[in-house]
Amino acid sequence: MLDIAGELLGWCAEGRDFAVATVVAVTGSAPRGPGAALAVDATGTAVGSVSGGCVEAAVYDLCRQALETGEPLRERYASSDEDPFAVGLTCGGGIDVLVVPVRADARCRPVLAEALAAAARGEPVALVRAVPGERDGGALPVRDGGALLVRPDGSTTGTLGGPAALDRTAAAEAAALLAVGRTALVEAGEGLLVECSTPPPRMIIFGAVDFAAALAHVGRFLGHHVTVCDARPVFATPARFPDAHEVVVDWPHRYLDAQAAGLDGRTVLCVLTHDPKFDVPLLERALRLPVAYVGAMGSRRTHHDRLTRLRTAGLTDRELSRLHSPIGLDLGARTPEETALSIAAEITATRHNATGRPLTTLSSPIHRDAPPPRGLPFRLTPPSRANDGSTAPIG
Repeated sequence: MLDIAGELLGWCAEGRDFAVATVVAVTGSAPRGPGAALAVDATGTAVGSVSGGCVEAAVYDLCRQALETGEPLRERYASSDEDPFAVGLTCGGGIDVLVVPVRADARCRPVLAEALAAAARGEPVALVRAVPGERDGGALPVRDGGALLVRPDGSTTGTLGGPAALDRTAAAEAAALLAVGRTALVEAGEGLLVECSTPPPRMIIFGAVDFAAALAHVGRFLGHHVTVCDARPVFATPARFPDAHEVVVDWPHRYLDAQAAGLDGRTVLCVLTHDPKFDVPLLERALRLPVAYVGAMGSRRTHHDRLTRLRTAGLTDRELSRLHSPIGLDLGARTPEETALSIAAEITATRHNATGRPLTTLSSPIHRDAPPPRGLPFRLTPPSRANDGSTAPIG
């Protein structure tokens, strides 16, 4: 529900009664993961989505029911080939949905409102709610156990309504998930849904070139906080990069040094300068940071020369193996927009440890159960990149 924090915070401020349906578990292939939410107010207005359309109408009715009865519940939706009238997912997977009424007098409402406000401000926060076990056939009533808000420093607000030990365990589990920005259902004597809201992941683009303008547009569309950095003030201007959240005039390596302490395992660094005096000192530092992705633009000849310079600077083969260069997937990209798409596709595939190959050539699940740990040096395979010094189109 933190994904729709802005809308729900407005409803709280207006004193509206509403119900929230949240995906708490996923099996097989499903369009939305844990944390996806649909909210319905007393007038029937709806915001959000739990399935991309497959079961929205049925979940909408459950929300209206929960508002009428004041009782929370859990329901499972899965595909069914035997019952032509069954409501389920067309993708073959299944989702479990927790539906909670949030009336004006609900004891969990102040905690929810505080969590929504923090998420709307872009602050890191985790919200924990109790979830019952599984049961086949019909909706399962849920004990209204309240809610627990957990902050990065470990402080909490609210309670789950059980023993104090449960709140302590929930806070510890939430802090661990908040550190990696992941929403999940965990077991702690009873099921706990931990929803995490974290600031947008950073994308820092080095090099104020036309490719950077296109990549800034795509990066912002994908939810990154985008920074463009270049040492040349005539090129690094907000007017040239309207989609960037900030444009910085500084030497790339010096700016990275200043930002290093605040970068995390979700950060992506895209080096588009393809000029040794900029990218060698920059990459020397970037490849030693625990970030999710480091990519550098250039032909294969440029890449070969860059590797030689970086080895001379003291980087090990393990550190160099983290470098995505030439940057992007093999899409045959030519224009800045196509190249930006190529780079964004590689970043997405790296985050999910995916192959980047056409789905028609694969038999593995389309949706993975959970992303890999962030910040590790995952490499896409295939294709492999040969460091033979030959030239090749970017992207």
